[in-house]
Amino acid sequence: MTGFAATAALALAGALALGTAPAATGAPDPLARYHHQHLTWKSCVLGPDDDTGRDLKKAGARCADVTVPLDYAAPDGRTITVAVSRIRATDTAHRVGALLLNSGGPGGQTLGDPPWVREAMKETGKRYDVVGVDPRFVGRSTAMDCHWPTGSGIRGPGHDRAGFDRSTAFAGELARDCRKHEGDVLPYATTRNTARDMDVIRAALGERRISYLGYSYGTYLGEVYATMFPDRTDRVVLDGVADPDRYGLRLLRGSETANRHALRDWAAWAAARDTTYGLGRSRDAVLTVVDRIQAAAGRAPLRVGGYRVDDGVAPMVVFSGLSQDDDAAYGDLAAAVRDLRDAADGRTVDPSPWLADTLGFTLTGSESAYGSVQMAILCGDVAAPRDPETYWRDVRRARAQDPLFGPVTNNIGPCAFWDPPRERPTTIRDDLPALLVNATGDPRTVYAGARAVHRGWPSSRLVTLRGADQHAVFGVYGSDCADAAVNAYLATSRLPVTDVSCAARPVPAP
Repeated sequence: MTGFAATAALALAGALALGTAPAATGAPDPLARYHHQHLTWKSCVLGPDDDTGRDLKKAGARCADVTVPLDYAAPDGRTITVAVSRIRATDTAHRVGALLLNSGGPGGQTLGDPPWVREAMKETGKRYDVVGVDPRFVGRSTAMDCHWPTGSGIRGPGHDRAGFDRSTAFAGELARDCRKHEGDVLPYATTRNTARDMDVIRAALGERRISYLGYSYGTYLGEVYATMFPDRTDRVVLDGVADPDRYGLRLLRGSETANRHALRDWAAWAAARDTTYGLGRSRDAVLTVVDRIQAAAGRAPLRVGGYRVDDGVAPMVVFSGLSQDDDAAYGDLAAAVRDLRDAADGRTVDPSPWLADTLGFTLTGSESAYGSVQMAILCGDVAAPRDPETYWRDVRRARAQDPLFGPVTNNIGPCAFWDPPRERPTTIRDDLPALLVNATGDPRTVYAGARAVHRGWPSSRLVTLRGADQHAVFGVYGSDCADAAVNAYLATSRLPVTDVSCAARPVPAP
């Protein structure tokens, strides 16, 4: 997951003045000690099992910790650290500056991303310092962990009111765990504070302006940063565009059609490979297996290895398998559905690697920190409805349209039990010059949202990957057309004269 309402920050009622650059009046900079801090660059390798550190070292990256205030309204108070990595520009004669990255979530680690992004940038990458950032409370930065029994605050509500009531109780427990374990820092886990951290990083790197590449939720972070710090922003690429008007806990609402389309395309792929996966020789036959799994999980939890998969978790497995349009991801989902079908038929199942990882993420606390930060940011950014009956009405309505995905995307979550946000949501500027990238079949940040953002920003251009059920395109999907458009913009700062349309890869034969 994923990952992925808003102010021209200069006019935001209730905004903290410390979020913007100091006025040109000669007034003291309250953040001077952060802006002018000395960064100590060191090896990114933390130990013999640190694969991320080794990959960064091989690519020539170095790492540092940036000190930032926990609360920007009290810059002389408690501090935290934000971990960054950097591959420096090698074409110094044509150096553009720093390109900061965010891969989404919220809660996703980005520190390890510079090597593959630098590779995707080809010759253009030599002109940038490519900078990965683990945002506040994520990864190698100062940590947050609510000690949850899960890596996600998102669940299906089951098939009846009793299931919904259980998911409501579970959401309330997650919120209480965060208040208990991290209550002193929860108010400061927000996108606006992450954007403020980015500007401290900019200053500490010695840059007057920064360029930015964000994926999924990272596109919303980029929108907020460019709004809060418009004079500090250079070239902006937003891939898998989050519509700020739909951002919040329930940002997945409206994605049901795209997810159903992706599911049907996957089912057709699996049907063409029936000899491998045995799920049926037609798309409809494969979809019938998915429905049968959900029905069986509703009668009694399925035994899958050491896990118990009920009808609140089963749809999450399918949902999690539908973000990448490639054979590897499709194969992982097909093996998982085969395992779930076998469990529904009463067979003993040793889950395939992807299914084991997905169930471990969902049903254990191994990734508690990820889920904790993700919900803290979503709940800290935008207030959610508090009455469970609001969600129950939406779940019933959505179930009639899509019984698999509708209940998931409309279900209650921890934000219904969270303290109200301390700041109002950011109203995103409508003159943001940015290059937007989205696939037409994106099941997370849906294409309609990207088009809505584009219509609202006349100064933007949209690169469309047509015919792919893909979330995140540049450097991920393998479209020469889309990658070239992004690299041309990063190289020249000139947006395409018109929008760009790129075709999906031909579907290979089984």
